[in-house]
Amino acid sequence: MGERNMVSPGWLYLCATPIGNLEDITLRVLHTLEQVDFIACEDTRHTLKLLNHYEIKKSLLSCHEHNERASAEKIIARLQAGESAAMVSDAGMPGVSDPGAVLVQLCIEHGVPFTVLPGACAALTALVLSGMDNTAFVFEGFLPREGRARREAMEHLLAQTRTSIFYESPQRLNRTLAALANADGERGIAVLRELTKIHESVFRGTVAQAAAYFEANPPKGEFVLVLQGAPQRPPLSELDALPVEEALKILLDRGIEKKEAIKQLARARKVKKDDIYKIALELTES
Repeated sequence: MGERNMVSPGWLYLCATPIGNLEDITLRVLHTLEQVDFIACEDTRHTLKLLNHYEIKKSLLSCHEHNERASAEKIIARLQAGESAAMVSDAGMPGVSDPGAVLVQLCIEHGVPFTVLPGACAALTALVLSGMDNTAFVFEGFLPREGRARREAMEHLLAQTRTSIFYESPQRLNRTLAALANADGERGIAVLRELTKIHESVFRGTVAQAAAYFEANPPKGEFVLVLQGAPQRPPLSELDALPVEEALKILLDRGIEKKEAIKQLARARKVKKDDIYKIALELTES
């Protein structure tokens, strides 16, 4: 049995909190929240619900995206004066798609000691629950909301050969799925909703199927998307000098699906996919 965690003066403790179910909190986090001098939090109302559930009474300091820098400076000053503090976000790990990263950087700059208390994580929970390949993955957080940055982020997602995990709001979910389906409707995806809560659900299928499903069933709640990685593409430079027929046959012999091989060659040769498709038909018939 480990010793009960004790906080130290002047230390900051970044604490993971439940992503839905209030029971998903560690004993170490609870002990720390009870002992620190004050708690910095994303939304005081949200954090009060958690503290009231566990009968913890503590002074709260707001630290959210609109006041993060100014609030972080106040926290640093109090830590330097010898107070101890916990930092929490509304759900999951502070600093990961939530306020906290600015405070960590200031701690490093000013030599203020800090540590991280692990716990619930929506991204990893979704990855395991999705059933997707988890030998290599990338976490993208929230996609940009509009314009060129959003388009480039989507292109980056689709080009990833690793499994991609990202968050999306219900207001933008259908638009995101439609854009992904338009680019590669056959790509596998898992759309996870309300993780750890009563109405937790998982949709598994192709991107096109997910787009159709959520178009017919308007999305509500909080979503995590887990997107299958793009097929590994072999270098095409060695095939550039070969006739299209030979290059296509080599790709097919390597186990690459016909549709993907056609797409790769069309892109590499800068020709229409239909032209490669005709050659593929001739290979199949011969």
